[in-house]
Amino acid sequence: MTNAAPRPLRLGFPVKVMGVPGLKSGDSRRWQKNPHLKCSLELLDQVLDYLQKVEIDMYRLSSDIAPYANHPDLPQFHNMVAESDAELAAFGKKARELDIRLSFHPSQYVLLNSPNPELTAKSIWDLSSQAEMLDRMGCGPEAVLVTHVGGVYDDREAARARWLEGYALCPEHVRRRLVLENDDIRFSAADVLWIHERCGVRCVFDYQHFWCLNPERLDLRDTLEKFLATWPAGVRPKIHFSSPRTELREVKRKVTPKQREAAKAGKGRKSNELTRAPVKATARVKTVLLPPIWTGHSDFTNPFEFATFMRDAEGLEFDVMMEGKAKDVSILKLRPDLLRFAPDVAARFGIYPEDAAELAAQDKALEQGVSAEAEPDVDEGGQPAAPEAAVA
Repeated sequence: MTNAAPRPLRLGFPVKVMGVPGLKSGDSRRWQKNPHLKCSLELLDQVLDYLQKVEIDMYRLSSDIAPYANHPDLPQFHNMVAESDAELAAFGKKARELDIRLSFHPSQYVLLNSPNPELTAKSIWDLSSQAEMLDRMGCGPEAVLVTHVGGVYDDREAARARWLEGYALCPEHVRRRLVLENDDIRFSAADVLWIHERCGVRCVFDYQHFWCLNPERLDLRDTLEKFLATWPAGVRPKIHFSSPRTELREVKRKVTPKQREAAKAGKGRKSNELTRAPVKATARVKTVLLPPIWTGHSDFTNPFEFATFMRDAEGLEFDVMMEGKAKDVSILKLRPDLLRFAPDVAARFGIYPEDAAELAAQDKALEQGVSAEAEPDVDEGGQPAAPEAAVA
């Protein structure tokens, strides 16, 4: 008897759906309206239906789907995860039936290496709540909580070591799901591997972050292999991929009275300042054009960059969370691009020539425009705004 062929690699995206207007990723009402995890799950049930329709099989849940569940000054929300046990189980069952891999990426305010014990305790509370949701969904070990090492606090080595202390304080159901990602400005892939060697935490390789921060000059393929090896046998690893932004950034800046006077005198524009349009002498605001910041994520994935990376990773097995700002739309664009420019890479994701017509139709539909609502992008975002009474 021969072993069945491995499941094709997955492509996924975080939180916000852009391909369908009005499809929300959770209950974003303020606390006065009594938002609830049950409402979030009703909304997310529609997201699962959409994912099935467009054949995207990995999705990162918003870290805010249980609104105010861990807010210290709003105890009326603290039991909502337990209150939603049946709904969580049903949602997890549906995700498994659709073979959709789920995960969380707690916000940047969740810090296990904070020198403030109260903030560390609050962070562990947040992680515990999200791990509990995945447990109640019945998710397997591939459903993880992605986190970063945290802040430097003027001492990188001490901050890195303090993460180990925070990790040790986490309850078992958190440690079982927690994975550690290399970041782009503070803690490199080498730092993450150093931590893994001391506590066994699984590691998530971030491609763009690797290029932004690699002072040790580690080799990409060797580092990727080491990250994947931190995952137990039988559990497929995941990585993060994004291309950097390359376009000019538009930044709004106030025009000061002194600058307006200079403009009236014909001396308004600095020699090294690029603006989108000439600044009028009466203007209060100007739009300045600045070079890109390479740590920023592009809207879409560069298909040639991604194909090159996947060929460098030939023979390795992992799912890919695509972190392009266009979310699901970036995947709808990438798949036909891979089929056209890199069919060998497309095949690894279960994309074959017989899918060309369907993918081309999805690609063409993008030309009609997509949702660009004002709903905030809560991917790795903070908690909803606290009530005034709680802030006081």
